[in-house]
Amino acid sequence: MVDQHCHGVRRDDPPRSGFEQLVAEGGAPAPPGTTHFDTPAGAAIRRWCAPVLGLEPHASAAVYLSRRTELGAAEVNRRLLRGAGVSAFLVDTGPEAPDLLGPAEMGRLGGAVADEIVRLEQVERDVAEAGLPAVDYAGALRDELAARAARAAGLKTVAAHRRWPGSDPSRPSRGSVIAAAGRRLADPKARLADPVLVRHLLWAAADVARERSLPIQIHTADPAGLTGFVLALAPLGVPVVLVHCYPCHREAAYLASVFPHVYVDAGLAVALTGAGSAHILRELLELAPFHKQMYGSGCHGAAELCYLAALYHRRGLARLLAGRIAEGEWSVSDAARIAHMIGSANARRVYRL
Repeated sequence: MVDQHCHGVRRDDPPRSGFEQLVAEGGAPAPPGTTHFDTPAGAAIRRWCAPVLGLEPHASAAVYLSRRTELGAAEVNRRLLRGAGVSAFLVDTGPEAPDLLGPAEMGRLGGAVADEIVRLEQVERDVAEAGLPAVDYAGALRDELAARAARAAGLKTVAAHRRWPGSDPSRPSRGSVIAAAGRRLADPKARLADPVLVRHLLWAAADVARERSLPIQIHTADPAGLTGFVLALAPLGVPVVLVHCYPCHREAAYLASVFPHVYVDAGLAVALTGAGSAHILRELLELAPFHKQMYGSGCHGAAELCYLAALYHRRGLARLLAGRIAEGEWSVSDAARIAHMIGSANARRVYRL
């Protein structure tokens, strides 16, 4: 399989509190007196990751974490990343952190090839912190995006992570960009929030993506709110891959069915929902064309999430395909072709791997 959307995992061995935050979607500590091991993902770690580390299934959380420390982070990462059975990792490198593995290290430990997905907001922040005058901001951003895209497999934005910045999807004027850049450069370390500069960043990235035939990943929990921008982007022919869409993955599947340049994956929700993940995959299969679906673990920090996402994706998809075959809806060859498209072929085609 191709893991078309993941992040680096920790190169060190975090304490229990740190590890538990890595395997929780919100990244916050569990309430006092509770543990994130009492979640679908926590139970799945004890069931499926424990044997990979040489323990019995359902080992206690304390025993699991003790074994993790005994083996060391490098060996744990090697076992779990290789156990995922992934042939290629596409790694979002922003924001870069010294305690996370980069693409080359992910590939080496996972026994796979690895390429970079460039985070747009990280590029913008680097440009903003360079101390350029506002009139040079747009050109410098364009040049830096082009330079980083030259060695990447794709681009990614988190602008729609919480709410899409405004209803206007059009390109902002040069004057409005310069004016907004003046305000931005007064506080370059702040999170990019100005809707004019966000739209400018996205359109600059779209131009670079078109020139280099790269897709753009959009991290969004509100796919429906992207319709205007997705429609505006259609004439450029730039592939858009919707990631981290749960619990609105059905809306993402609808966009993938309507727009020829839109793709979708189930993302980290597969690992976090554990034994219930087949339901998410079933809902994507309801409408999204098979040539528009991809596999992406969405993992970040903990190699366990990479392993579990691959495991549950295979198990869930196999169960769904077997059901369609048993019902006479699909032939065996149909099912095999669909599994290949979703697991590998679509990503290889879109990312030109």
